[in-house]
Amino acid sequence: MKYEVTAIALVVALLLALMRAVRGPTTFDRILAVNAMGTIAVLLIAVSGFLTGRPDWLDLALIYALLNFIGTLAVLKFIRYRNLGLDGGLERRHQEEMFPWKPPR
Repeated sequence: MKYEVTAIALVVALLLALMRAVRGPTTFDRILAVNAMGTIAVLLIAVSGFLTGRPDWLDLALIYALLNFIGTLAVLKFIRYRNLGLDGGLERRHQEEMFPWKPPR
């Protein structure tokens, strides 16, 4: 009984996060809402695993949590640099700070 109530509460939280993702005034509000939806989905996978008697779904929930985290970082990096590769100027500045000497040619 308590897992059913938890699942219903998670679905309500998922709907509220979806509303924030649609309405969010800024891009970062939307990204945060999508990240929260991913976290709620992880919890829903875990709870539904226990509802169906398959606690091994926790492995799937953990993998999805890692993908959610990496995906959020990738989206934030893309928003900041407009590129998923290394920013050329930032990389050069970092190398000059770490290695101030010039190699002989």
